[in-house]
Amino acid sequence: MGRPYLGEFEELVLLTVAVLDGSAYGVTIAAELKQRTDRVISLSGVHIALYRLEEKGFVSSELGGATAARGGRRKRLFGITAAGKQTLSEMRQVRNGLWESIPNPSWS
Repeated sequence: MGRPYLGEFEELVLLTVAVLDGSAYGVTIAAELKQRTDRVISLSGVHIALYRLEEKGFVSSELGGATAARGGRRKRLFGITAAGKQTLSEMRQVRNGLWESIPNPSWS
């Protein structure tokens, strides 16, 4: 059996969790993705992707401390796991291999 399927949006969310390195939660991930991709990012879409990634073992989560700014609610912080790092590495190798295999890429 091969590697679990990772869709484009899940890959972007996983990469963003890695970029945010310990401060990744729904709102920060959505903001970072919007800034970097110039796409409309749904917070609920980010949460769905995060829960799928957690089910696949690519991210883990824990509850942060409660803050007055959030009305006493706690944030669920996400971090990338070793399996998530390995999957991103494998995906990068596949993508790089494909890019390098394009004959005469005059448009790149």
